[in-house]
Amino acid sequence: MWFLLNPPGKATIHIQSVESFDWLSTKYNSTLKEQKSYDPRYSSALNHLRFYLPDIFPALNKIVLLDHDVVVQRDLTGIWSVDMKGKVNAAVETCRESEASFRTMHMFLNFSDPFLAKKFNANACTWAFGMNLFDLQQWRRKKLTMLYRNYLQLGLKRPLWKAGSLPLGWITFYNQTVALERRWHALGLGYHSGLRRADIERAAVIHYDGVMKPWLEIGIAKYKGYWSKHMQYDHPYLQRCNIHE
Repeated sequence: MWFLLNPPGKATIHIQSVESFDWLSTKYNSTLKEQKSYDPRYSSALNHLRFYLPDIFPALNKIVLLDHDVVVQRDLTGIWSVDMKGKVNAAVETCRESEASFRTMHMFLNFSDPFLAKKFNANACTWAFGMNLFDLQQWRRKKLTMLYRNYLQLGLKRPLWKAGSLPLGWITFYNQTVALERRWHALGLGYHSGLRRADIERAAVIHYDGVMKPWLEIGIAKYKGYWSKHMQYDHPYLQRCNIHE
């Protein structure tokens, strides 16, 4: 629907359905069902598909991954030339105490468990999903999807982390992430009302991470305009979906 409303010009759009991934439902989805959780952060196949990007796009060597709750404000061509330094993931870091996006490993990972305490540094810098550059060649070479599955299985046996797939990403891509400049990705529009306007407007991608999405009544009012200016609320498709300004 979005691309019918916003023709992509010369870009090629390939839309896939999660139901079409037979390998996910037969080979991988059983692991997710074992979690026995109704929380979509844990149980949603869509939330875990990011760990199978090399399987979803076997012909690609590099990819930019965008979450559903972002707005792209600038040309992203330049990110393609970021030096990955042999790593797999490029992401904005979230380990600055002065910022709303501040996260630490020990906030979400159970370092009282000997396995985590031995293998990972609790003070290691964290990073965000939402706008990531992935080197799929290095990913395949380092077999990180297999590593993710091993950690996921281990987490089913004992409490290693909380808050969905983010901490699972931190340990899967541990020592495999390079920092992106903060101008690429501004976080917090879905939970923090104190972001600086200049930081939002200079960012290539702004991210409504958190529960206060711009299409909901609880969305932060002063941030809604960055989203709503791209919406044609009088279009029949949006009217049919009961989406209003």
